[in-house]
Amino acid sequence: DAPGHRDFIKNMITGTSQADCAVLIVAAGTGEFEAGISKNGQTREHALLAFTLGVKQLIVGVNKMDSTEPPYSETRFEEIKKEVSSYIKKIGYNPAAVAFVPIS
Repeated sequence: DAPGHRDFIKNMITGTSQADCAVLIVAAGTGEFEAGISKNGQTREHALLAFTLGVKQLIVGVNKMDSTEPPYSETRFEEIKKEVSSYIKKIGYNPAAVAFVPIS
């Protein structure tokens, strides 16, 4: 486990370099997801670091599904899944082999 705060990136890199699998937590809240997946967002940064450090198995947890509009929106989940899949494919993951799990 490595916290997502920027102050802990060094710890995240250390932990990730020893991992066999990564669980990438993505916030589903409006604005939160968009910030994370933006050009300099932490979602992108963490996924890229995980792949670069040799973690070839990835699970994506779509968190805060209770804060979507409406709560637990399947449409929002699918939108996030599509956008994250597009990005992780670009960096080398096979989105078909990545589990996306809605959580709260």
